[in-house]
Amino acid sequence: MSAVLRPQVNRDTQFFWEGTRAGELRVQTCNACGALRFPPGPSCPECLALDRGHRVVSGRGTVFSYVVHRYPPVPGKELPILIALVDLEEGPRMLGELVGVADDEVEIGMAVQVDFHRVDDDLTLPIWRRA
Repeated sequence: MSAVLRPQVNRDTQFFWEGTRAGELRVQTCNACGALRFPPGPSCPECLALDRGHRVVSGRGTVFSYVVHRYPPVPGKELPILIALVDLEEGPRMLGELVGVADDEVEIGMAVQVDFHRVDDDLTLPIWRRA
């Protein structure tokens, strides 16, 4: 086990983490009304249906907002950490680490693309890079 904080994996999120291990960004869908949603959950917030699936999305998006995390320390991470809230092309917003960009270079609306950081055999994290 690595020192990185590990996400909670359950029946609502398992498809997402299986996707990251396969190099895919998966977003939950409602099989009843077609709504995309992130984070995943047991029922659709649009129509309340419990019939859920997922689809692979492009991984392209734009920075909606961001923060530079300077303190407190985070296990397995070197500070500062750039954390971005990304508007995916397909609609949902997703939070993640933005890498390969200096904190003074980030701009709202900046195009980004998902990438994947393999922590170990059990965990691959989605990260964002400038597109």
